[in-house]
Amino acid sequence: MPLTSKQETGKEFEFTRHDFERVRGLIYQRAGISLADSKQEMVYSRLARRLRATGIASFATYLDGLEGGHMGGEWESFTNALTTNLTSFFREAHHFPLLAEHASRARRDKAAPFTVWCSASSTGEEPYSIAMTLCEAFGSATPPVQIVATDIDTNVLATAAAGVYPMERVDKLEPERLRRFFLKGKGAQQGMVRVRPELRNLVSFRQLNLLADGWDVKGPYDAIFCRNVMIYFDKATQRKILSRFVPLMKPDALLFAGHSENFLYVSDALRLRGKTVYELAQA
Repeated sequence: MPLTSKQETGKEFEFTRHDFERVRGLIYQRAGISLADSKQEMVYSRLARRLRATGIASFATYLDGLEGGHMGGEWESFTNALTTNLTSFFREAHHFPLLAEHASRARRDKAAPFTVWCSASSTGEEPYSIAMTLCEAFGSATPPVQIVATDIDTNVLATAAAGVYPMERVDKLEPERLRRFFLKGKGAQQGMVRVRPELRNLVSFRQLNLLADGWDVKGPYDAIFCRNVMIYFDKATQRKILSRFVPLMKPDALLFAGHSENFLYVSDALRLRGKTVYELAQA
């Protein structure tokens, strides 16, 4: 039975239960994302755009093309379309004072740069919030820090690397932070802001799939941010990813999770340090 029938709903494309199950299987294999039944309309809406863009008349033909390897770079567009990217500057604000305290303590003990991996950077608000926090913690626009920011979605990475945002994305920042870390657009760029070059230079952006066999990141890190990502994975995938985080963490490193994520029942290698903040159990 179709989930959405052109005759019954007036929608542009027929979308059957079989089509949806195929999408679920493909995005799980590709990105580890487990799509609930409630995501049927979301899947239709986002992938219908890909059908229009590619000129393909049906979901079945589109999915056949993906599975048959006949569509070039469409796998990337497919994955990008189904990746949810909800973010904001200083989201889950209680994490950032803890990061600042951790960085200050780490710098007292060692001379090496303070290193952070932001493993789901989306459009850049999270890694730039990390960078701002560390600038303030060290009292410098060029602190001794290295931030690696990764995401599976190449579209959001392009936005993040550009560091240009509508003014409403920063309207909740304190005026001092806005002045110190952003440039206001003029003329054709009126109503936009750009991350200052000094802040942008602290972050290295690159594409990375957490399900890939190899990760293009090298630890060990003082902190890893993996927030609001695990909720899209099943327990087996969560366990696999966390087991790969552990060797990349310094003995006193912190792992920051999202507000609805609990790693205690997934990995015995971690223990709770604070609200959705973890440390190595054997440190």
